Amino acid sequence: MTVEIVRDVLGWCSLINLALLLWWFLFFMLAHDWTYNLHGKWFKLSVEKFDAIHYTLMGFYKLSILLFNIIPYLALRIVE
Repeated sequence: MTVEIVRDVLGWCSLINLALLLWWFLFFMLAHDWTYNLHGKWFKLSVEKFDAIHYTLMGFYKLSILLFNIIPYLALRIVE
């Protein structure tokens, strides 16, 4: 596997993951009540706790994208 292939894979992974994060954020903002009601049937959560969980997980996902996709992609772009 060449460096170019790894770099391209990391670039596409970054793009796909950022699109998924954007979809999650938009879905959370636009369908918040529906999502809360759906999860409320399974779990006993307050609205504040539900929001905190999603906000924390979105931050963790964004940090993971940065650490595992974007930074290695940029490092490979600099090296080459």
